[in-house]
Amino acid sequence: MLSLFQGIKPVKRAGAVRDALAGVVFAAVDIPQALGYTRIAGMPVVTGLYGLLLPLLAFATFGSSRFLVVAADSATAAILRSGLNGIAPSASARYVALAGLVALLTAFFLLLARLLKLGFIANFLSRTVLVGFLTGVGFQVGISVLGQMVGVPIDSHKTLLQLFEICRRLPQVHLPTLFVAIAVLAFVFVLRRFAPKIPGTLLVVIGATAASAAWDFAGRGIATIGPVAGGLPHLGIPIGIPYVHWSDILPMASVAGSCAIMILTQSAATSRVYAARHNQRLDADQDIVGLAAANAAAALSGGFVVNGSPTQTAIIESAGSRSQIAQVAAAATVALVLLFLTKPLQYLPQCVLGAMVFLVAIHMIDLRSLREIRKESPGEFALATITALFVVAVGVEQGIVLAMVMSLLRIVHHSYHPRSGVMTAEGDGTWKLIPPVAGAVTKPGFVLYRFGAALYYANASRFADEILTLVGPSPTSVRWLIVDAEAITNVDYSAARIVEELKKDLTNAGVVFGFARVPWDTRADFDRHHLTEAIGPSLIFNRLHDALDAYEAHEKLQSPLQADGKET
Repeated sequence: MLSLFQGIKPVKRAGAVRDALAGVVFAAVDIPQALGYTRIAGMPVVTGLYGLLLPLLAFATFGSSRFLVVAADSATAAILRSGLNGIAPSASARYVALAGLVALLTAFFLLLARLLKLGFIANFLSRTVLVGFLTGVGFQVGISVLGQMVGVPIDSHKTLLQLFEICRRLPQVHLPTLFVAIAVLAFVFVLRRFAPKIPGTLLVVIGATAASAAWDFAGRGIATIGPVAGGLPHLGIPIGIPYVHWSDILPMASVAGSCAIMILTQSAATSRVYAARHNQRLDADQDIVGLAAANAAAALSGGFVVNGSPTQTAIIESAGSRSQIAQVAAAATVALVLLFLTKPLQYLPQCVLGAMVFLVAIHMIDLRSLREIRKESPGEFALATITALFVVAVGVEQGIVLAMVMSLLRIVHHSYHPRSGVMTAEGDGTWKLIPPVAGAVTKPGFVLYRFGAALYYANASRFADEILTLVGPSPTSVRWLIVDAEAITNVDYSAARIVEELKKDLTNAGVVFGFARVPWDTRADFDRHHLTEAIGPSLIFNRLHDALDAYEAHEKLQSPLQADGKET
């Protein structure tokens, strides 16, 4: 059942006033950042304001998270720019219409994911490759605005070629433009270091716009963004002659699919963090509906794809927000700006917007997390690095596909190479796992082997090979081999047949083969695949010590002379 306004209800007067004030503060801080995202996306500046209007209201209506801000975001903006490069000139009427089509298709994919209950797909982007992906996007975005910051025109759409062009055209750098960009960066860095609560980007926009209007920056060769359309956005479906045709749907679908995957992943991670922090009950399926509604609203209002933004969510929470009333108040503030304050924006220097985008790019390059990953897991660090380099060298859209594939391959690698070994008892009663090599035993004549994953067609042969290695070519030292099945969550048909063959081979070699600690659901797999009958119910033990006791009792029966000697 669809429930509305979950992120707002219940409404209390004191809380509503607090959240409304937080929304106004958020709008003041976030408007400059939203303008910067339009440069990443290749869209007209005013569409950044559109992204803070109807999408915020749509998610506040249909979503469940009380904190998540769904608006223009650097990651999805970069995917959009990468997907539309070469198809239409940036900020052109056709480009804007195609961006609207991507947002509409993204809404469709998100809604389809909700109907098919595919939200779990978001979990297949591991934290490792996501850090690498966003780091690569950060480098790509940062390089893409260097031309604006130094006043040098860049023709290429590829990141490495853009960097090459900038290096080649260094003698053409426009020094006044470079000076303004450096001053902006220095001012914001100083405020973030010594006065982090002061909205540095807002002050930069106001100051740079005022200075540009007073001293005619455009006349001095410092490019400005030019006239900005005022008024509220016009509503309409972004399909129709002369800009977009039905034939554009298929090529835009791949871009929208990449955006949908990023939105599912990033939004779910962000909303979960804040829900846990504030003990909020979260409805993930409802949030997917809210994300779809927000993207549909962006498409219908002339904007571009929107995403659950971790940075903007952090801003609104730090401003004191505790419900989506803050997002509604922020949308109302943006509406006032669109109606009355767009005219001064024409004096804003492009290098200032470029500098603000560069700041966003720096924030996306997560060197701290990369260092932590390298310290704890060099293999995962290599995956993150490869993902980042691929994004920079090939593209963002391809990078998200690579990130998904590498995350899935890592899961497959873990299931194919699970932790396995021979269990040995420590003096304090605990168990220790040693490598499954020939000669490794739990006690003389007895091997307790642990396999740390589900048994399926891909890893069952590895399972059998390790057991045969433990037994050896002439099994005289191993008389019993018991598998600790606590971590074996299921057994498929192919694996069951391999286990049956293994049982026959070990029995012929004189080795008793059984299982211990089989989970109840895996026991159902044993019954269905006739493994219980093949192994023998008496050789499927509830506890590890039951298996040890059975082995010791068996050994006593096999050594009557030794037993008689003890009795005497």
